[in-house]
Amino acid sequence: MQRSVGAGIPRKFTRVIAVALTVAAVAGCEATEEALRSEDAPPAVAEASAPPPIAWGACPALAEGASRDARLTCGTVKVPLDYRDPGGEQIEVAVSKLPAAKSSDRRGVLLLNPGGPALAGLETPGDVAKILPPSVLAAYDLIGFDPRGVGHSTPQSCGLDDPSLAGLFPYPAADGSITANVDRARTAAERCAKNGGEKLRYFTTANTARDLDRIRTALGEEKISYWGQSYGTYLGTVYSSLFPERADRVVLEGNVDPTKVWANAKDNWGKAMSERFPDAAKVAAAQHATLGLGGTVDEVTKKYLALADRLDRTPAPVPGTQLALAGSMLRTVTYSLLLDNKTLPVLAQFWKAAAGLADGTLTEADGKVLQQVFAAPPPTPGVPADNQATMFLALTCGDARWSGDVDDYSRRTAEDREAWPLTAGMPANIWACAFWPKPIEEPVQVTDKGPRNTLILQNRRDNATPWEDGLGLHKVLGERAAFVGADHGGHYVYHQGSTCVDDATVTFLTTGRLPDKKVDCTDFASR
Repeated sequence: MQRSVGAGIPRKFTRVIAVALTVAAVAGCEATEEALRSEDAPPAVAEASAPPPIAWGACPALAEGASRDARLTCGTVKVPLDYRDPGGEQIEVAVSKLPAAKSSDRRGVLLLNPGGPALAGLETPGDVAKILPPSVLAAYDLIGFDPRGVGHSTPQSCGLDDPSLAGLFPYPAADGSITANVDRARTAAERCAKNGGEKLRYFTTANTARDLDRIRTALGEEKISYWGQSYGTYLGTVYSSLFPERADRVVLEGNVDPTKVWANAKDNWGKAMSERFPDAAKVAAAQHATLGLGGTVDEVTKKYLALADRLDRTPAPVPGTQLALAGSMLRTVTYSLLLDNKTLPVLAQFWKAAAGLADGTLTEADGKVLQQVFAAPPPTPGVPADNQATMFLALTCGDARWSGDVDDYSRRTAEDREAWPLTAGMPANIWACAFWPKPIEEPVQVTDKGPRNTLILQNRRDNATPWEDGLGLHKVLGERAAFVGADHGGHYVYHQGSTCVDDATVTFLTTGRLPDKKVDCTDFASR
């Protein structure tokens, strides 16, 4: 990836933005809710017969304009919809493979998950191969997969009318009211119940982890190594908890605290945004002469907050689109572009364009920035438009119980809104999960029992999965894991400019050696 500070937004980053804007983070179920809530017993997982070896062949069609590594092949693995009934309905999970560069040096397979929740992963091996050294590429077949319900793996749909920003994060009204959020959450829940149906409840992280073991068997491997990013860290810890003797070497990057899944996962979100935002504000302040956003971090921050408040009250139509830029959309794009240091210059351009839009001083160049930011991604053949949004909700709401106390959400939102202005109370607000059926099982308990085979990579200023959550995961895993902390911003740790981070990761994957104590990496050229 190359840094671009010019008039346009890099093509790779427009996909990042588009993904963020099409992941609706709220929806639920109601039509069969009464019947589902009556099932109190946790599921007893039965033994399923071994799947046949994967028949490798051509991969599914890509979205228009997308490309893939020519070495990639794909296949499918059949898995039970409900692991309590392994002989019952079967669904397909799509899997991809990029073979090891040198078969004589091959150690095994490295399964990859890019996070989300609910990001498709068939193309991930080709993406990751670009940043791995020959020693790792020689040791592992890189294995990608679309998790159950996602992409080409029996894709699910709630039939959501608007899977874009308007239905994404539940930002309160300009005056702090959550009344509209409650109505939207309930409506989304009803829509998922009606269109997603009862089967949607089986699309959980625990069942996805069980699918991984079916993939392992179909690959003919006794063990699998695993690299998960973001939500993928939780999936990885669940897998290694359910199948501790089948996990070989596990890398977890940008981490979820398994004790907070999922209602409490947002506890540190406001704090994390407040720690990450200055990195972007510094970039904007350095260009005050051309951007006019302020010459200091404080000035940029104040202008941003004022702009968000103004757009909350009066959304501004975006030329060339059917969208209106509201404060919630401004915050969502900001959150998305804070995930990677390479997009901070793009974020500064976006802020300038948003300010010009609100002030009525939008330039032609700024208009192009907005059009690129909000350009709709081309559809993927065979995948419903709201698939990622649907599965985000199925996982977030179906993995663990959420409170249904509306008054408590209102109180907590007001407190969070005052404490962390950058997130405006959204993290504590009500989600569709408040109206979701009771999960089919309790969250898998992650403990310190098991082999020492996990490397945790965590940035100090990660606005998506905060530093505290990385520490929380390490506390839970104890001696099972080694911790590499990076004095860096954003959601990505490996291949971000630190030899310290990269060497620890490559050494572990190629030799199995983990650091004996916590490592503090500070050797970033630019922070």
